[in-house]
Amino acid sequence: MEFFDNFLSLFKTIQFRDIIDILAIAFIIFGLFRLVRETRAVQLLKGVLVLFIVYFFSSLFGLVMLSSLLRAFFEASVVLIAIIFQPEIRKALEQMGRKNTWGRLISAFKQGKGDEWEKKVRKSIVDAADTATLFSHSRTGALIIFERETMMSDIAATGTIVDAETSVALFGNIFFNKAPLHDGAAIIRDGKLFAAGCILPLTSNNDVDINLGTRHRAALGMSEQSDAVVLVVSEETGVISLAFDGELTRDYTRDTLIKKLNELLLDEFEDVNNLRFKRGRKSK
Repeated sequence: MEFFDNFLSLFKTIQFRDIIDILAIAFIIFGLFRLVRETRAVQLLKGVLVLFIVYFFSSLFGLVMLSSLLRAFFEASVVLIAIIFQPEIRKALEQMGRKNTWGRLISAFKQGKGDEWEKKVRKSIVDAADTATLFSHSRTGALIIFERETMMSDIAATGTIVDAETSVALFGNIFFNKAPLHDGAAIIRDGKLFAAGCILPLTSNNDVDINLGTRHRAALGMSEQSDAVVLVVSEETGVISLAFDGELTRDYTRDTLIKKLNELLLDEFEDVNNLRFKRGRKSK
């Protein structure tokens, strides 16, 4: 009964801002758990937990030197966490930036993406799909990146700037197995071939299928570190794949590839156009 009274008196002191504070902390902890549960960071967290247990028992049994050493370790934990979990922290911040829907809409308005931009993107999608189909039959490897919100000028700097209209012939010349740029990736920005021969980071996921080659691992790595959509054609099997949001989907045909690329690259543009159309109707 006394416990219940104490709890009730404590509950009466809780204000609305305290509830918001608790919910915010719970949301952050839940988000961190979701972020690290399928990564190597889980093992690191287990190691930190072991150190906490060792610290508890060293303090309990009066092991002064050991407890002092672990205390110093935990005091510097903020810096250590930033270093150890740097990939996970970077990924979380990038995802936060990508999921800002209103920010995307505002960005699309500012860039003035119109019908001409849409035509270029649709043409680049069809050209890439035709090229992928051709390469699939001829067993020619290819790696084509469709840039979205995240700009990849640093990746483009590792290759050669092309800045040309897309075409099947141009893709064929770039990925011809004797061409100097065939081993790298091509970047498509706003419907134009921006750069070729670019070097991509490999995926950090250790659970990737061992049968996947360097191209597919590079495609996954790029999709993990950005919101890009990466088209891959396997040199060994001719299978057409797409990597986006850190996942690889395979066995595309020309039609299914065009449909998926339109969905991934142009849905946001369609949302902006619909919003403009609604605003125009309201103003009338």
